Amino acid sequence: MNKVRRDSRWRLDAVHRVGAVLFGLGLWVFGILGIVDRLKPFSTSGESVLGLSSNGLLSAISLIVGGVLIAAALRGGRTASTVTVVVGAAFVLSGLVNVLVLNTPLNLLAFRMPNVIFSLVSGALLLFLGAYGRFTGGLPADNPYQAERHGGGDLEVPLPTVFRDQADVVAARELAEAERAVAQHAATREQVVRVAAARRARRAEDRVSEWRAGSG
Repeated sequence: MNKVRRDSRWRLDAVHRVGAVLFGLGLWVFGILGIVDRLKPFSTSGESVLGLSSNGLLSAISLIVGGVLIAAALRGGRTASTVTVVVGAAFVLSGLVNVLVLNTPLNLLAFRMPNVIFSLVSGALLLFLGAYGRFTGGLPADNPYQAERHGGGDLEVPLPTVFRDQADVVAARELAEAERAVAQHAATREQVVRVAAARRARRAEDRVSEWRAGSG
């Protein structure tokens, strides 16, 4: 794994972990204030906490979800990304479901319209944060998740174990150097085109042959 890919992994991990921690701490503050105010657990009218309606049940759920986000961030960037996406989807679903039960006995979380809006907006932000740099399309070549989608953690084309002649050895080295240049966004246009052509071949020997053919 080269330095570029390690740096990219570190930056993505930092985004996912810091985002999860910030959201988790925010939920903890909301939940703790609700617990301190001794809100009724199952009140459907709720009391105002930080501009949102809450009851004891919602406060407890906020503490639990906040703890899950923080624990995921401590576990690692990949875990934080996955958990953030799941929690974001749950927030969006909660907003959609609870808007249907406003002002009814089924409003067990004491939601009001500001809660619905907050839930939908926060869910969308969490989904974006968790998916950032991992699930979106068109990822750059040095993206660690992009590398895994194309056969593991190595961005370079695997070299054949047996070479037909010295020219194959030279071509294999040139191809490996071109792969590194592409990953570091330092490749020439010719290298990008020839590397793309080589990647279409399935066997390592064929990739080297394709690279040699492109030199003519």
